[in-house]
Amino acid sequence: MFSLLQQTAPVVVNESEAVIHAETAQAAAHGADAAHVATAADAAHGASSAGMPQLDISTFGNQIVWLLLVLAAIYWVLSRVALPRIGGIISDRQGAITGDLMAAEEFKQKAKDAEAAYDKALADARAEANKIIAANKAEMHKELDAAIAHADAEIAARSAESEKRIGEIRATAVEDARAVARDVTESLVQNFGGSVDQNLINDAVDQRLKGALQ
Repeated sequence: MFSLLQQTAPVVVNESEAVIHAETAQAAAHGADAAHVATAADAAHGASSAGMPQLDISTFGNQIVWLLLVLAAIYWVLSRVALPRIGGIISDRQGAITGDLMAAEEFKQKAKDAEAAYDKALADARAEANKIIAANKAEMHKELDAAIAHADAEIAARSAESEKRIGEIRATAVEDARAVARDVTESLVQNFGGSVDQNLINDAVDQRLKGALQ
């Protein structure tokens, strides 16, 4: 706007001076009195030209008219050219800012969705891992119980077999001891010159072995 005023100001001053010169020429055509007035006006104009022409009272009307015309032209240029462009630039900038904000909000929402999906996947993975661990523990406990049961069965079988063998060994030992005791008793009776009663010897040995085994 300031540059436009600088460009239009010299034009206004030149046109104002042309108007003043035309009015002075018209005044000179009116006779001696008019010539005197024109001379005075020229003198005043020369004085004002030597100083500041815009302060010449006789040109205030033209200056006001041209000022209004210049202001109207400036307003027209601003309203038809400058202001629409400025408004368009502001609108485009506002649209770009709004688009950037919407894109940022969309990215933020996507980030939240991705974080929620990651948390869900992590929770599902943990749940699946815990399920697998629990299943493996159950399987391991089952296999361990089966192994313990098998070991107990083998131990029981071996214990029963050992008890059977021990019983057999004990029975054989008792029979052997009984036979040896009978033979020894019979020999002692014969050595002492007594008569051998096999039934009495058997009963005595059996009673003695029962007392010893108890």
